[in-house]
Amino acid sequence: MSKIKSKISFKDNRGIIKDLITKYKISSIPFISHKKNKIRGNHYHKKTTQWNYVLNGKLKFFSQIKNVKKTYFLNKGEISVTKPNEKHAIKAEKNSEYLVFTEGPRSGRNYELDTFRLNKKLI
Repeated sequence: MSKIKSKISFKDNRGIIKDLITKYKISSIPFISHKKNKIRGNHYHKKTTQWNYVLNGKLKFFSQIKNVKKTYFLNKGEISVTKPNEKHAIKAEKNSEYLVFTEGPRSGRNYELDTFRLNKKLI
């Protein structure tokens, strides 16, 4: 999992336009509410890439690829990406809401199809 620096694509007196994700086929966009101090995740996906865009709140992300572990925070307006086979978990530092843009078999009825729970949790 890593943070993505998004750039302003267009700006005028009406506001800005930011391309959060480009060049990918998005399969679904779930909205998630996440209560303070609760943990989500502790799993990985074999085929799915997911981007997490924070609408409000603050999240602490934990990820692991092979033996390399990363931890970072994501605040309102920030986005991160999790690639296939990347173990990940998220803890809400504040009550939070975010969108998860997914590319892969993880939408609708197939929500759990590409989710593999960790025996040893990241957090």
